[in-house]
Amino acid sequence: MKGTNEQRAGLLSGFAAYGLWGLVPLFWPLLKPSGAVEILAHRMVWSLGVVGIALLVLRRWSWIGELLRQPRKLALITVAAIVISINWGLYIWSVNHGHVVEASLGYFINPLVTIAMGVLLLGERLRPVQWVAVGTGAASVLVLAIGYGQPPWISLILAFSFATYGLMKKKVNMGGLESLAAETAVVFVPALGYLLWLGARGESTFLSGGAGHVALLASTGVVTAGPLILFGAAAIRVPLSTLGLLQYLAPVFQFILGIVYFHEAMPPERWAGFALVWLALTLLTWDALRTSRRTRMRALAAQQAAAKSAKPAADGSASPSAVTTPTP
Repeated sequence: MKGTNEQRAGLLSGFAAYGLWGLVPLFWPLLKPSGAVEILAHRMVWSLGVVGIALLVLRRWSWIGELLRQPRKLALITVAAIVISINWGLYIWSVNHGHVVEASLGYFINPLVTIAMGVLLLGERLRPVQWVAVGTGAASVLVLAIGYGQPPWISLILAFSFATYGLMKKKVNMGGLESLAAETAVVFVPALGYLLWLGARGESTFLSGGAGHVALLASTGVVTAGPLILFGAAAIRVPLSTLGLLQYLAPVFQFILGIVYFHEAMPPERWAGFALVWLALTLLTWDALRTSRRTRMRALAAQQAAAKSAKPAADGSASPSAVTTPTP
């Protein structure tokens, strides 16, 4: 019963995390007239405050000393902080400038980019279905590029920056909360310096927009850290295959919001490109589930074989290798 409750709690946490990430396009327009860079700087500054409080409550500080003694990890954290800042900043700009659908495409194709980077940078080998999925994803980008008259740059930058971020996180191998704390600590000084510079020039919207605007900008820390904490709770309670399926919730919600709420255009060529992406993701998901099932079946068969070989010894019978020749 306890295991079932834990899994249910993990599943709800996963739904909540990806659901919040999917609904976040509704939040960024509320921060106007702040520009994307100013919003990004506030997000970095306030996020460090939120994760700092969370770490203080959880008393998880020992990792800081270990990290400071590892220059390679610090370098990877710095790269991660830079690419996620590019990702965040472009996404905020996209939402506030009417490109929600194109931004959602970036997170749809992100798993395909991640797989391609695994092959090119880590020497990973793909199964045939994965090759077909990656090829279909590449075809979708070509269709969209022809339809737009240019490559879908917003989608591609979002996908490649987030895939690079995932690669850095894999190499660093830190917990989500600790990693976010380290990344925001890296960019905290530049972000705070930019906000102070805006204030000195009289271009900051932080105080000029009233108390409500101050509260909204300050809440960017919660908007950033909250889903990540929920994701961390889900990651330790549900299988990775389940998390892999849940990850599509966010871009699906963003796509729906782009069409239904923001009323963005969907000409035929855009539908065709998205259809190819969805086909690629369907193939990828089917292959992942099939492979996971085969792995479980093999593990179960191995356990059953081991149990059968151990049963005679448990019954008191000697195995052939244990039979001794009587001495005369």
